[in-house]
Amino acid sequence: MHDIESAIQQLDQTYPDGTAVKLGALLDELEKWNRRVNLTAIRERREMVTAHLLDSLVVRPLLEGRAILDVGTGAGFPGLPLAIVEPDRHFTLLDSSNKKIMFVEHAAGLLGLGNVTAVKARGEDYAPGRRFDTVIARALAALPRLVEIAGHHVREDGVFVALKGRYPAEELEQMSNKPWRYAVVELNVPGLEQGSRHAVLLRRV
Repeated sequence: MHDIESAIQQLDQTYPDGTAVKLGALLDELEKWNRRVNLTAIRERREMVTAHLLDSLVVRPLLEGRAILDVGTGAGFPGLPLAIVEPDRHFTLLDSSNKKIMFVEHAAGLLGLGNVTAVKARGEDYAPGRRFDTVIARALAALPRLVEIAGHHVREDGVFVALKGRYPAEELEQMSNKPWRYAVVELNVPGLEQGSRHAVLLRRV
C-alpha cells in the first residue's frame, strides 16, 4: 500500500479518504483476473502503478462537468481510478470487449463505486440518448478517426480529451479541415520519461 500512497502523492492532488486502499484493491483484482483472462499486457506491479494509476490520475485536472464518458476503456483506465478520486462525478466506461467490461463491472461493484456505469458497445454504435461534458479516449485511434468514433458524444460546450503518447504533430495536421479546435497539454507522469504523454483537448468550432 505504501508504494501507491507515495506514488499518488507525487501528483500534487488531494484525494478522498481511503483512495490508496481502493487503488490497491483495484490492482489486486486486475492481477487476479489477468492470470485467467488477458486484460492488460502490463504484469509488473510497479509498472501498473505508473502506467495504469498515475497515467490515469494525471488527467484529473482536465475533467469538466459531471458526466464523463471513457471510450475504449479497456480494463477500466483511466475511468476507474478517476471514479475513485471523483465520487461526485458520474463515469460511463465503454468498451466493445465483453471480458473487459465484465472486469470493469466486477471492480466497480467490489469497490462500491456507485458512480460508474459499464457498457459493452463500440463508440460508433453507442446511443445513450444524451451527451457528455467530458469524453476521454486513451490510445484508441488517430485523432481524425477518434472524432468520427466518439465526437458526437461530446455536448456542445464539452471537451474531448484525447490521451496520446508523444506530441502527435502528424495527427494534428490531419485535423485542420475538421470542425474542432484543439489545445495540447503535456502531462507529466512520475516514472515516465518527460514528453512521453500529451492530452489533446478538442472542442467544437
